[in-house]
Amino acid sequence: MLRAVGLFSRSSLEAPTLFSSLPHQIHLPNPRLALALAVPPQIRTTIFAGFMIGKRTIMAATSTTASPKLLFRQLFEKDSSTYTYLLADVSHPDKPALLIDPVDKTVERDLSLIRDLGLKLVYAMNTHVHADHVTGTGLIKTKMPEVKSVVSKASGARADILIEPGDKISIASLFLELQVRATPGHTSGCVTYVTGDGPSQPQPRMAFTGDALLIRGCGRTDFQSGSPQQLYKSVHSQIFTLPKPTLLYPAHDYKGFTVTTVGEEIQYNPRLTKDEETFKHIMENLNLSYPKMMDIAVPANMVCGLQDLPSKASS
Repeated sequence: MLRAVGLFSRSSLEAPTLFSSLPHQIHLPNPRLALALAVPPQIRTTIFAGFMIGKRTIMAATSTTASPKLLFRQLFEKDSSTYTYLLADVSHPDKPALLIDPVDKTVERDLSLIRDLGLKLVYAMNTHVHADHVTGTGLIKTKMPEVKSVVSKASGARADILIEPGDKISIASLFLELQVRATPGHTSGCVTYVTGDGPSQPQPRMAFTGDALLIRGCGRTDFQSGSPQQLYKSVHSQIFTLPKPTLLYPAHDYKGFTVTTVGEEIQYNPRLTKDEETFKHIMENLNLSYPKMMDIAVPANMVCGLQDLPSKASS
């Protein structure tokens, strides 16, 4: 059963316009987390949004007069070759936004861009506990305490919102849905964020795959409870089953590529086009070096990018 996590507004790509109307009422019942969204048929709509955890319900009301429009930016951190993704609804008065996989070294750049564009950052999200860089979510929260950090519950890491498979993360009045799909194998807590498949969602769909699926590659499986068999099953069941035109945005690229599609990777990925046993053999014989940032990054990222170092505790 799907459950909805928050609701602040909704989006569409800059070109072309990708959204139409939302049904008059949507109910997403769940014993742990639920919302009901009512949209009058008039051009001007009032959106009542909120979420329920246990018996506690938090509701808010916002208004909008324009058609939703998604602002999308792909940002790059060169030392770890990490992509950070910025998505925002620029048609909503608040211009709510989210960041996927921010890096501590580029937080100032990202927040400066958000300020320049007049956006309101709502979520700072991670696809998994990274081993090659320290996430920027903790640093962002020291500067913007109202921002909610997000990571998967399966990761065992700390965050404001711990997501599970089937959850939906939403921004804006008509909300861009990011559906959570579990894609473990690189680590045990990897997730892929996928835009919805409804008529008012972006077309082609977009998926943010973290390290599970890279462009013509995939994440390594030899640490952090990785498993080549699990990664193979994750990609084939949760990503390769998406429509072939779906745009795939990875957390890293080391050859200058920026985006691929499901169809391309099904046809051309040199590892994941093989059968499972061949894939397992490939992954178990990569002989990769130990990640140079792992001993710093993983402990820090388990606590949302903030770490109480022993030297500070003893001083």
